[in-house]
Amino acid sequence: MIKSVLWLALMLTCSAAADPLHIAVSIIPQQYLVSRIAGDLAHISVMIPTGHSPHAYEPKPAQMVSLSKANLFFSIGVSSENTWLPRFAELNRNMTIVDCTEGIAKIPMKSHHHEDDHHDQHKLVENQGALDPHVWLSPRRAAFISRNMLTAIIKADPANAETYIENYKKSASDIMMLDMKLLRLFSQTTGAFFVFHPAWGYLAHDYGLEQIPIELEGKEPKPRDLALLIATAKQKKIGAVFVQPQISKRAAEIIAGEINARVVVADPLAAEWMENLESVARAFAGELKQ
Repeated sequence: MIKSVLWLALMLTCSAAADPLHIAVSIIPQQYLVSRIAGDLAHISVMIPTGHSPHAYEPKPAQMVSLSKANLFFSIGVSSENTWLPRFAELNRNMTIVDCTEGIAKIPMKSHHHEDDHHDQHKLVENQGALDPHVWLSPRRAAFISRNMLTAIIKADPANAETYIENYKKSASDIMMLDMKLLRLFSQTTGAFFVFHPAWGYLAHDYGLEQIPIELEGKEPKPRDLALLIATAKQKKIGAVFVQPQISKRAAEIIAGEINARVVVADPLAAEWMENLESVARAFAGELKQ
């Protein structure tokens, strides 16, 4: 009898090891946050790999095959999901799609426009109806994302709830410590930083910074707008223009050349989310006024 029980326990253990929770995410930073909670108890696949923009990515056939086996899909709000989420749902009817940004108050995207035809100056305006999807670039919002992930993972695999909760507590503590670091980092700084694509709006919002985007509604600026951006950069004594590696940096290089500034890479999709966010924040702080 004892041998039978031990054999059954062994078989169940082997079965569990052979079939870990399969979680799919849209972007690489989500993989970091999920892995901090799930650890070795889940297989995590990323739909938008390194080097690709999340705005127009199309999954490869092999990715679709992998997705057909997933238990959970964590959406994050990037634009390509508008096209693909319905297809993912149709492909795998047993997969639960979870909006991991639920409960997060999103802010409008900012655009940089000239005021009118008679004033050579710019102002930041809200793009009405277009909410900023880059919520993962804020530690405070990443805390919400992680909590939503934890809830969904426990629901999908309640047997390992205790492990997931302990992992989450450690991750949440680290995220809180990062927020405190950034609060101290930006406590004595003022001013603006120039970016090509407005990915850092939540970071700017949380720590009292000003993000000035070069890109206008997904398009490079026209010559008149470019001239006005250069004038603004000179007025604000901008020393660096931040670009992300997934997008063309031609316009940023033009502005940087005109104002004798550096072009600096700030990747919003880096794999090591926490290390990268602190590194980018320090780069921004280095360009702001003390």
